Amino acid sequence: MPEYVTVAAFERVARELMAANVRYLVVGGLAVQAHGFDRATYDVDLVIQLAAGNVENAFNALDRATYKPLVPINSRQFSDPLTRAGLIRDKGMTVLNFWSEQFPATRLDIFVTEPFDFDAEYEAALLDHSLPGITLRFPRAETLLAMKRLAGRPKDQHDILYLESLLNR
Repeated sequence: MPEYVTVAAFERVARELMAANVRYLVVGGLAVQAHGFDRATYDVDLVIQLAAGNVENAFNALDRATYKPLVPINSRQFSDPLTRAGLIRDKGMTVLNFWSEQFPATRLDIFVTEPFDFDAEYEAALLDHSLPGITLRFPRAETLLAMKRLAGRPKDQHDILYLESLLNR
């Protein structure tokens, strides 16, 4: 049975990304939690802005946080739109998985696409300061709901119901 995300691992990743000025948003279960739904999650899902310099900064920051991609790919390859298109087409990849020997219980997934208008979501993001000295950004509830619906996974049904109720208040 997988273990839950550890605060130490998430804080280390967030601190390194912030220090490297990486533009990213936290999505998935942690984002649903940030919007008020008390639920467990087993991984950290991030959407990073896929501009080459930002991708390079993100890979370097994740390396400093002891996270490595599970497949052999570097930041130059990942920042290339044609390479990412091939990963989607040929491998069915939606996220690039990262793993840390130091934090084996906490997986990290980086989306292979920007599943929304990144700049708009970044500016409209829900800001969270619960980790000392770190500002976390989460997409709006509407955007999370659209992502969950698009994923169409049975495990997302509770998140969808919560986000719908939140938006219908």
